[in-house]
Amino acid sequence: MSNSVTIRVPARLHLGFLDPSGAGGRRFGSIGLPLSDPETALTLSRAAETIVIGPESERAAAHLAALTKRLGIRAQHRLVVLDAIPRHAGLGSGTQIALAVAAALRTLHGLPLDVDDDAVLLARGGRSGIGIASFDAGGLIVDAGNDGSGRPPPVVARIPFPETWRAILVLDDAFDGLHGEAEMQAFRTLPPFPVSGTGEICRLVLTEVMPALLDHDIRAFGAGISAIQQLVGNHFAPAQGGVFTSKQVESAMQALAEAGAVGIGQSSWGPTGFAFAPSQAEAERMVAAAAPEAGGGIEIRIVRGRNAGATISTTGLNLVGS
Repeated sequence: MSNSVTIRVPARLHLGFLDPSGAGGRRFGSIGLPLSDPETALTLSRAAETIVIGPESERAAAHLAALTKRLGIRAQHRLVVLDAIPRHAGLGSGTQIALAVAAALRTLHGLPLDVDDDAVLLARGGRSGIGIASFDAGGLIVDAGNDGSGRPPPVVARIPFPETWRAILVLDDAFDGLHGEAEMQAFRTLPPFPVSGTGEICRLVLTEVMPALLDHDIRAFGAGISAIQQLVGNHFAPAQGGVFTSKQVESAMQALAEAGAVGIGQSSWGPTGFAFAPSQAEAERMVAAAAPEAGGGIEIRIVRGRNAGATISTTGLNLVGS
């Protein structure tokens, strides 16, 4: 019988920042939603020598090396990345693979999970805490922003996402969202986000988006998300060439809006666009109407919001630390 751990972690939508400039004392603050698909999935087992295979294997191997050193684990491992969230698509791929490797290693060696500490070690959650919070549990998540301590932003609200609603994702594999030094440069060169914009976004989150979720009012929810996206998108447009990174995604989003989709926006730096529908049937109708506008290289997916965090399964484990 094998000794192995399999982890599945959700992609997330970043629906907008609360205070990108930190005028209120905490910078960024985020609203986001984990998704049923895509996922990052990997399996970790003991081995005679360490080997890492599958998509994102280089990044996974770096995380495994950093963690084994920090935790004082001398054992060798076989790490197989079964599935990976698309990289630089605005879906949180970096945070999720880091936390998946950390959770698998700790579980395999009988160590307690420490998501926040592992996130800090692996340089995740410096701006948005949504990905870290998505590992723990699902639902629409609001984090309070970065206080400068280096710790992940605290979650201040988490509301179950209606099971019947659907998110529509529009992906463009021809573009990468800003990342790395280009992302840092964008934050350095953009003007301060207006205090009035921060106040309006916080009002929208507290008095429109959150109550609409509790009331299962998708029209009000969508109107609030669209308004937040417009404020944030206009601010970041000079760095990404418009409110949307990909013009093809933008065209598809306009077609989805015309078909009745609500909550139109772009996740993080994109290029992934998103919208919401009240049911699977309505989402399918909207996608069928918008598909002719999508063009080559565009993929449209219908997914659920996720009301649970990562899943961890074990096979034949003797949970003794090594």
